[in-house]
Amino acid sequence: METRELAHKERYQLAARRVKQIKGFYTHALIYILVNLVLVYVNFQNLDEGESYFQWRNFITLAFWGIGLLAHCASVFLPNMIFGKHWEEKKIKEFMDKDSNETTRYE
Repeated sequence: METRELAHKERYQLAARRVKQIKGFYTHALIYILVNLVLVYVNFQNLDEGESYFQWRNFITLAFWGIGLLAHCASVFLPNMIFGKHWEEKKIKEFMDKDSNETTRYE
């Protein structure tokens, strides 16, 4: 019974941490969008007559912060896609089995 409750608590803590990570990413993305919309508006207001908006200085914040946002996205969503749900446990078992096979081979 205690083991079952412990497993439930551990699963709950993992799920809560995962939800917190995803919420943090969505908050980051929302702030990115809002701030960049304000910057676009301000940049349009400061254009001289006949001046093009498409200048490198208008895209610096968008580009570099966008790279940071992509890195945040990768850190939240890619580990589960690449390594799978129980990747660590499978690898540990694989190495333990390999070590036990090598040990018995040389005895």
